[in-house]
Amino acid sequence: MGKKARFEDFCIDGSEPFNLSNLPTDVKRLYEDKEDYKEKLSELTKQIDLRQQEMYAHDRYSMLLLFQAMDAAGKDGTIRRAISGVDPHGVRVHSFKSPNHTELDHDFLWRTSKVLPRRGHITVFNRSYYEEVLIVRVHPEILTKYQRVPEDLTEDLSQVWEGRYQSIREHEIHLARNGTRVMKFFLNVSKEEQCRRFVDRIDRPEKNWKFNEGDVKERAFWDDYMEAYEDAINATATKGSPWYCIPADNKMNMRLLVAAAILNEINSLDVCYPEVSEERKASLAEFRKDLVGDD
Repeated sequence: MGKKARFEDFCIDGSEPFNLSNLPTDVKRLYEDKEDYKEKLSELTKQIDLRQQEMYAHDRYSMLLLFQAMDAAGKDGTIRRAISGVDPHGVRVHSFKSPNHTELDHDFLWRTSKVLPRRGHITVFNRSYYEEVLIVRVHPEILTKYQRVPEDLTEDLSQVWEGRYQSIREHEIHLARNGTRVMKFFLNVSKEEQCRRFVDRIDRPEKNWKFNEGDVKERAFWDDYMEAYEDAINATATKGSPWYCIPADNKMNMRLLVAAAILNEINSLDVCYPEVSEERKASLAEFRKDLVGDD
């Protein structure tokens, strides 16, 4: 029997050229049955919560988790379940849809920069500034028609993307220098599995609300998106800010791998609860006497 997959198997750190077609969209099951899956995921999220509480109290580091994927890959469910047990005081989730007029009038990093995590917190981006080198690359008319970038700056589109890759790399280096760990997840679903999930949304009345005909139109650009993802990952994967290209055809496997990667990263932080001075300990003992009525 083959070895079970680990999240490390899908870590892209820029140390060698990355070819998306070489990575699987499915792997051997990491759980025995549904109950075993639930137990494994519950234990992972419990440990993430305990470590996040330490991170919150320590108040030195923060974490930014970015999720990118093709439609129906399972971003929402993975985000919801991977951090479901974490104290909401220390977690924020932001979903980025089509930008509004105010956002379009600013540089492409502006709308995400406003909601970066505070120290001690975890912030999750459901889509992110990477849309600017993914969907905008596949549909470059967005640059001039909606973002209204000056024409002299968009004559050479290859330079536009290279410039944005550079801005993203520098942005993530800046975050790291200030104590923010950046984790980037690409949920790697196959075109065949995406089709099956779209059909499921049509066939099951309770899922009809999820179906968006615009998602089907974007399937026609599948190869363009795969090229855009591969180039973006190659250009922005670093040892300090790697990508995790997680197989997404099996949602349970995907969630276990994502949660394990998050736990590993938060465990790597040198965080602890603040030490209490002897003077403070004595003061607390006095408060305790008052509370319990001890003479």
